[in-house]
Amino acid sequence: MIPTLIIAISTSVLIVLSILLFPHIKIKSVSIDTYWIVALLGGVILLAFSLAPIGEVWKQLTSGNAINPIKILLLFFSMTFISIFLDELGLFKYLAHVAASKAKGSQIGLFFTFYLLAATLTVFTSNDVVILTLTPFICFFCKRSNVNPIPYLIGEFMAANTWSMMLVIGNPTNIYLATSAGITFIEYLKVMAVPTLIGGTVEVSILYFLFRKKLSQPLEVSDEEYHLEHKCPVIVGVSILFVCLVFLVISSYINIEMWIIALVCASSLLLFMLVYCIFKRNDFVHLGRTMKRLPYQLIPFFISMFIIVVALNSQGITSRLADILGDKHSIWVYGYSSYIASNVINNIPMSILFTDLTSHLVGASYTQAVYASIIGSNIGAFLTPIGALAGIMFSNLVKQSKVKFTFLSFIKYGVIVSLPVITVTLGMTYLFLLF
Repeated sequence: MIPTLIIAISTSVLIVLSILLFPHIKIKSVSIDTYWIVALLGGVILLAFSLAPIGEVWKQLTSGNAINPIKILLLFFSMTFISIFLDELGLFKYLAHVAASKAKGSQIGLFFTFYLLAATLTVFTSNDVVILTLTPFICFFCKRSNVNPIPYLIGEFMAANTWSMMLVIGNPTNIYLATSAGITFIEYLKVMAVPTLIGGTVEVSILYFLFRKKLSQPLEVSDEEYHLEHKCPVIVGVSILFVCLVFLVISSYINIEMWIIALVCASSLLLFMLVYCIFKRNDFVHLGRTMKRLPYQLIPFFISMFIIVVALNSQGITSRLADILGDKHSIWVYGYSSYIASNVINNIPMSILFTDLTSHLVGASYTQAVYASIIGSNIGAFLTPIGALAGIMFSNLVKQSKVKFTFLSFIKYGVIVSLPVITVTLGMTYLFLLF
């Protein structure tokens, strides 16, 4: 038990340190993230010394149940492929330009427009894609308009990690925790729709109060127009995304698993683009860029953290942690503990761990704990930059754009906004589950 615990804790600490101190290593012109390498080493060590039963790991990786990590990854990557493809065709940039043009010289109007755009895109795509897309655009737009980018960047980042709670596909942590509990797309939406709406409203109200003076300055908006160059692929991509969402909604009624629906839709889009490029005699540049931008590093990271959790579970450590958390007031206990744990070990390994922790509960306590952990995994993402992979990507993009935004500034705004938002969201979720 002790060696397993030492390796698990050491791996988590080293992941955090790697993110803070040496997030990348360069091999010639290739930059490689270090966090997943650390996680991979931890998983390999546990397997090598038989601290994680390889038979149990293989059994769960090849099982037919809903929490098979391979199925979760296929669902996430399929949805991400569709979203990144639409971004490569310029759809999100086009929407951002339209949003900026609607501001009509008002920073307040622009702030709320960008927040609403980030929230809407997050609901129907994913928080990671929104951050990768809108962060560079906001930095560029604000520099060109000579305005402070911080209110817009914080608003976008927090919107992406709050409204990602709305649908089960908004975050891989939602997928893992909800799927493990057998929660369907519709059941999830019925519970989380209103709490997300109210949590998001509280959030944007706090942000406006914090930045109202900075946003009172005038805004110079360029008359530059932006047009979509590839309308046919965009229409097909949006149509496939819409069809995918419809089938995800009814997946429990037609008895088809969500990962199959997402994979079929992503494969259909891929097949269409291959035929389209051949027929039109176009190159495959957009398709190639889409494939290149997929977050492949998530695969070894996710699997490695899964191995660590299997090791903790096999050694009885998980059950002891579950005893400490108990089964009373689980909406609050698991909500705040997952919120904090996300910023200790990152929200993806936290979700894998809390899936096992919540499995020790029964009845209403179990349901409350699952939804509370989902909320903690999303809102915990904007407490510190290490709370989620989205925070790591966001910090890197801001730094690359030469915008001054320190680690302490991130935490300051994170504490001010996230604490009331998670409290309100947990409270509303509790009421929905109660009645």
